[in-house]
Amino acid sequence: MVHIFSPLAVRKRRIPAVAPALLLAVSLSLGGCASVPPPDNLMSQAQAQLQSARDAGAPDYDPVDFGFAQDKFQQAQQAMANRKYAQAADLADESRADATLARTKAQLAAARSQIQSKMDANGRLRAQNAAAQAENDQHYQQQKAQLAAQMAASQPQGDGQDDGNPASSSSAPAPAASSPLPQQAPMQEMPAPASSVLDNPPQQQPGQGFQTLPDAGQQNSGGQ
Repeated sequence: MVHIFSPLAVRKRRIPAVAPALLLAVSLSLGGCASVPPPDNLMSQAQAQLQSARDAGAPDYDPVDFGFAQDKFQQAQQAMANRKYAQAADLADESRADATLARTKAQLAAARSQIQSKMDANGRLRAQNAAAQAENDQHYQQQKAQLAAQMAASQPQGDGQDDGNPASSSSAPAPAASSPLPQQAPMQEMPAPASSVLDNPPQQQPGQGFQTLPDAGQQNSGGQ
């Protein structure tokens, strides 16, 4: 028995074997696309972070990072419209991260601005206090000078020969004329004691102290 080789028969045998493999690959690819759900949660988070960064002043303090976040969020929205959910999820996550960074930088910049504003205000207050202190000192010096002028004007002025000594500035009163001394009565001569008194002095009694001799005038008055 002779077998005849036919290429058509080989092709007919291979087609049924390849068809199921192609169908399996197509079904797997379609199933993989259908298995990724839409990243609605990530899109909401990215949008919320963008709004928070905008409220913190990111467009003014950090426009670069905030611009990146906006661009990536728009790309994520386009991927969602094209049903490219995996790409949309990645872009939404990147947008959220950039928006968070922009919000943090904006908050730091705003805090620095507030601190600088307070420092400037404190500097102005110190300058105002210094000016007020200088004005008070000047006013005090003026009052002090006015008081000294008033005290100098209230003091009496000399006749030009005042040497600073109050005793010399005032004229000393002239001494009064010497009044004549009262005339004294002429002295009278005392009579001499009698010889009997000189010869017989009086006896001193014991227990008595020293006694003086009576005056001659007393003796004469006593004898009379």
